[in-house]
Amino acid sequence: MRNRSDWRMRFAVQVMVLLGVPTAALADPADRSLSPTNIFAPASTPAHSILALSLFVLAITAAIFVLVFSLLLYCVVRFGKRADDDGREPPQVYGSNQVELAWTVIPVLIIVVLFMATARVIASIQKAAQPGNAVQVIAIGHQFWWEYRYPGLKVVTANELHVPVSDPAHPTPTFITLLSADTDHSFWVPRLAGKTDLIPNHPNTMWFDPQQTGLYLGQCAQYCGTQHAKMLLRVYVQSGREFNRWIEEQSQPAQASAAVSEGKRIFETTACINCHAVTGTVADGRFGPDLTHLMSRETIAAGAAPNTLENLRLWIKNPEAIKPGSKMPAMGLSDHQLDAVTAYLATLR
Repeated sequence: MRNRSDWRMRFAVQVMVLLGVPTAALADPADRSLSPTNIFAPASTPAHSILALSLFVLAITAAIFVLVFSLLLYCVVRFGKRADDDGREPPQVYGSNQVELAWTVIPVLIIVVLFMATARVIASIQKAAQPGNAVQVIAIGHQFWWEYRYPGLKVVTANELHVPVSDPAHPTPTFITLLSADTDHSFWVPRLAGKTDLIPNHPNTMWFDPQQTGLYLGQCAQYCGTQHAKMLLRVYVQSGREFNRWIEEQSQPAQASAAVSEGKRIFETTACINCHAVTGTVADGRFGPDLTHLMSRETIAAGAAPNTLENLRLWIKNPEAIKPGSKMPAMGLSDHQLDAVTAYLATLR
């Protein structure tokens, strides 16, 4: 009997310690050093609303878990088999209308409350008014990279989204139209907004108003093929002055010196121009990222590798080495041609 009681006590203590782990992990949700994708450190209005809803749902479900588990633990400890148990089945009780009514009505009420709270948050985000100074962006999901178009600013870029910070006194939100060029994708930057799907032939929209400058990371959250895991999102939130400078630089045509004319000629006489565009040249492809300002980006291959000359050369020579299953083919260039094309692309800033 004593051994059985000791085991029950140890089990109860272990369970309570385990239950305390998540609470400790969430003790300081404002610590933004935890992760650049930390959902407990929201930096825009939609993310704040989603966090509040998440904590509300978590509180309710945690209360249900604690109640049910406590009752279960009590039953295990209080009514466990004892030494004097004769093994007979205890009396069975059927047809308690009060109990059946309680376990039907209470869950229904809980579901209704959760549904209403969720619907309220969704409606408040989707029906947000769009001010006249809002930044308009068209985001197009491709296998396996992101295309960004700023229609009012005449800028096209890829994989790295730049937006201005939104001062609460003078809000400058960013409204994004989400399109897909092939299959389903999902745009998710946890600290800025919730997940929104990109569905072929079905435009979706989302918005956020970042209140802190910095780099925010995200991920395509809908499986879209072999390289879904490396279809990364990078959102750069800049001050108004820095954003305007970036727009001005991105609006300029490509600049290439005579020293890299051989690389430019090779680039323009191969299949590269069928997929990529470079403003001011004959390259006007739309299947791959716009390369006009390629070297202004910190990464290549949708965040799969840092944008260095070594990685760029390897990417041109053998894309499979960086991103297996990507849609970019190996061009079969000689070492001399690779060096020349890499040197040319390195001037596109």
